[in-house]
Amino acid sequence: MKKIEAIIKPFKLDDVIEALSELGIEGVSVSEIRGFGRQKGRSEIYKGAEYVVDFLPKTKLEVVTTDELVDPACEAIRQAAQTGKIGDGKIFVVDVEKVMRIRTGEMDEEAL
Repeated sequence: MKKIEAIIKPFKLDDVIEALSELGIEGVSVSEIRGFGRQKGRSEIYKGAEYVVDFLPKTKLEVVTTDELVDPACEAIRQAAQTGKIGDGKIFVVDVEKVMRIRTGEMDEEAL
């Protein structure tokens, strides 16, 4: 099993969720976060004064899935989240050792 963590632009969330649903992936956790990468934030003007916004709003998705669905899920996220502009985000894949469903006690892939 793998955990896919994706950092995307907030307005692309619905497109990504729809793409994952088409693969049969139902369980997704979503967090509103702030950060920056190569874009290094942006400058804005407020009441005539220029200031730098260091951290931009982003959305973080977390999905745990079987090894077989990792590559299709990553590609679905990439295609749905891509705008072609700087700041589109990143996808990280990490190993998951154990999963347990709290309600039933099911373990690993049965718990997904």
